[in-house]
Amino acid sequence: MNNLINSNYLLKDAQKNGYAIPAFNVHNLETVHVVLDTAKRLGSPVIVAGTPGTYKYGGIPEMISIVDTAARDRDMQVVLHLDHHHDLGDIEYKVRSGIRSAMIDGSGLPLEENIALTKQAVELCHRFGCSVEAEIGQLVGQEDDLIVEVANDPYTVPEDALKLVQDTNIDSLAIAIGTAHGMYKETPKLDFERLKKIRDLIDIPLVLHGASGVPHEDVSRCIDMGICKVNVATELKIAYADTLKQVFSDNPKVNDPREYNVAAKAAMAEVIEQKILVCKSQGRI
Repeated sequence: MNNLINSNYLLKDAQKNGYAIPAFNVHNLETVHVVLDTAKRLGSPVIVAGTPGTYKYGGIPEMISIVDTAARDRDMQVVLHLDHHHDLGDIEYKVRSGIRSAMIDGSGLPLEENIALTKQAVELCHRFGCSVEAEIGQLVGQEDDLIVEVANDPYTVPEDALKLVQDTNIDSLAIAIGTAHGMYKETPKLDFERLKKIRDLIDIPLVLHGASGVPHEDVSRCIDMGICKVNVATELKIAYADTLKQVFSDNPKVNDPREYNVAAKAAMAEVIEQKILVCKSQGRI
């Protein structure tokens, strides 16, 4: 059994049956274990995602080996995903190394340039059975080493999204309807009417980035309206880091990671469980 798979079957099943696949950003052994253990316990399909900064921090072969081995040990098939990648050479190396799901992020480019870059990524990735997610409409905020202070196109234009899909043969599309990367200073106002227009035009799975801090009822509504993949990153880091800080504050003498990581991992698992329930992906495998 191949433990690292592309996202096509999972996303199409989610689209057919009215739920979403949760995608959680990881950074190390501990976060991989928490994501897979929680997904396994709840019977949820899952996407494990890493930005270019994550793969640089953890090491490309090391991150692949950690996720692959952890999935095999838990008898799971897992999507290991390239989140917000821009460089085709970098993508090719990672795909040749065994990753089977990639996001090519041309959202900061003019439409025609985004299409041209995305087409190259699709031609490359599909040769290896690697699914491709593209993005149109740019989210502001920070996602690891990706910082966007002002977006050129902060909302997805439905007709532009249709052209991107038709011209590139992508497998899924991330859209901008009012979410942002990072945590929100105030409750985000999502453009549900825009989502409906996009869904009416496009039949491939749609992706919601920037779900950290979005009210659960809004995420649920997006899923009911056709979102098939929900990305969560910042909330996981905050839960883990804040709990870890509290552990050291309460017990300054603790020095064993096997001890001080326990509570931090449990806090992260609680967030993951909440997101899985919001996605309605529990019990799907």
